[in-house]
Amino acid sequence: MTMQTGAAPKFQPGERVRVDSRPALGHCRAPLFIRGQTGTVVTVHGTFRDPERLAYHQPGLPPQNLYKIRFKQTDLWLDYTGSPNDELEVDVYENWLLPATN
Repeated sequence: MTMQTGAAPKFQPGERVRVDSRPALGHCRAPLFIRGQTGTVVTVHGTFRDPERLAYHQPGLPPQNLYKIRFKQTDLWLDYTGSPNDELEVDVYENWLLPATN
Protein backbone atom coordinates (compact mmCIF):
# COMPACT_ATOMS: atom_id res chain seq x y z
CA MET A 1 0.00 0.00 0.00
CA THR A 2 1.32 3.47 -0.83
CA MET A 3 1.52 6.19 1.81
CA GLN A 4 -1.05 8.97 1.35
CA THR A 5 -1.37 12.58 2.43
CA GLY A 6 -3.93 12.98 5.18
CA ALA A 7 -4.76 14.49 8.55
CA ALA A 8 -2.05 14.86 11.15
CA PRO A 9 -1.91 11.94 13.59
CA LYS A 10 -4.17 12.30 16.65
CA PHE A 11 -1.77 10.29 18.82
CA GLN A 12 1.99 10.40 19.35
CA PRO A 13 4.58 7.81 20.48
CA GLY A 14 4.38 7.21 24.23
CA GLU A 15 0.69 8.10 24.41
CA ARG A 16 -1.78 5.61 25.92
CA VAL A 17 -4.72 4.67 23.70
CA ARG A 18 -7.68 2.30 23.91
CA VAL A 19 -8.88 0.21 20.98
CA ASP A 20 -12.58 0.76 20.38
CA SER A 21 -14.71 -2.25 21.31
CA ARG A 22 -17.43 -1.67 18.73
CA PRO A 23 -18.74 -4.62 16.74
CA ALA A 24 -17.69 -4.91 13.12
CA LEU A 25 -19.21 -6.86 10.28
CA GLY A 26 -17.15 -8.05 7.35
CA HIS A 27 -13.52 -7.11 6.82
CA CYS A 28 -12.02 -5.61 9.97
CA ARG A 29 -8.44 -4.59 10.77
CA ALA A 30 -8.80 -4.59 14.58
CA PRO A 31 -8.43 -8.12 15.97
CA LEU A 32 -11.07 -9.08 18.51
CA PHE A 33 -8.50 -9.81 21.23
CA ILE A 34 -7.29 -6.15 21.30
CA ARG A 35 -10.72 -4.47 21.21
CA GLY A 36 -11.39 -2.64 24.45
CA GLN A 37 -7.74 -3.00 25.49
CA THR A 38 -5.36 -0.17 26.38
CA GLY A 39 -1.87 0.05 24.92
CA THR A 40 0.91 2.51 24.16
CA VAL A 41 1.69 4.10 20.80
CA VAL A 42 5.15 2.98 19.69
CA THR A 43 5.29 4.40 16.16
CA VAL A 44 3.20 6.37 13.71
CA HIS A 45 3.73 4.54 10.41
CA GLY A 46 2.08 7.21 8.25
CA THR A 47 -1.21 7.66 6.43
CA PHE A 48 -2.66 5.01 4.11
CA ARG A 49 -5.90 4.33 2.29
CA ASP A 50 -8.39 2.59 4.60
CA PRO A 51 -8.08 -1.18 4.02
CA GLU A 52 -11.54 -1.80 5.49
CA ARG A 53 -13.02 0.20 2.60
CA LEU A 54 -10.56 -1.09 0.01
CA ALA A 55 -11.71 -4.63 0.80
CA TYR A 56 -15.12 -3.71 -0.67
CA HIS A 57 -13.71 -2.05 -3.80
CA GLN A 58 -14.14 1.47 -2.43
CA PRO A 59 -11.39 4.09 -2.82
CA GLY A 60 -10.29 3.82 0.84
CA LEU A 61 -10.86 7.47 1.58
CA PRO A 62 -10.41 9.31 3.77
CA PRO A 63 -6.96 7.87 4.39
CA GLN A 64 -6.20 6.68 7.93
CA ASN A 65 -3.13 7.09 10.11
CA LEU A 66 -1.58 3.73 11.00
CA TYR A 67 0.05 3.16 14.40
CA LYS A 68 2.09 0.43 16.06
CA ILE A 69 0.50 -0.16 19.48
CA ARG A 70 2.22 -2.13 22.26
CA PHE A 71 0.13 -4.20 24.69
CA LYS A 72 1.14 -6.16 27.78
CA GLN A 73 0.30 -9.79 27.11
CA THR A 74 -0.99 -10.18 30.68
CA ASP A 75 -3.59 -7.49 29.85
CA LEU A 76 -4.71 -9.30 26.68
CA TRP A 77 -5.03 -12.82 28.13
CA LEU A 78 -6.02 -13.25 31.78
CA ASP A 79 -4.60 -16.79 31.86
CA TYR A 80 -1.27 -15.80 30.28
CA THR A 81 1.51 -17.82 31.94
CA GLY A 82 4.53 -16.22 30.28
CA SER A 83 6.72 -13.50 31.69
CA PRO A 84 4.81 -10.49 33.04
CA ASN A 85 7.18 -8.40 30.89
CA ASP A 86 6.03 -10.00 27.59
CA GLU A 87 4.47 -7.57 25.14
CA LEU A 88 2.72 -7.75 21.78
CA GLU A 89 2.81 -5.07 19.08
CA VAL A 90 -0.10 -4.68 16.67
CA ASP A 91 -0.59 -2.24 13.79
CA VAL A 92 -3.92 -0.43 14.28
CA TYR A 93 -5.59 2.25 12.17
CA GLU A 94 -6.62 5.53 13.81
CA ASN A 95 -10.36 5.00 13.26
CA TRP A 96 -10.14 2.19 15.86
CA LEU A 97 -8.28 4.24 18.51
CA LEU A 98 -9.59 6.35 21.38
CA PRO A 99 -7.73 8.30 24.08
CA ALA A 100 -7.06 6.08 27.10
CA THR A 101 -9.09 6.95 30.16
CA ASN A 102 -6.71 5.42 32.72
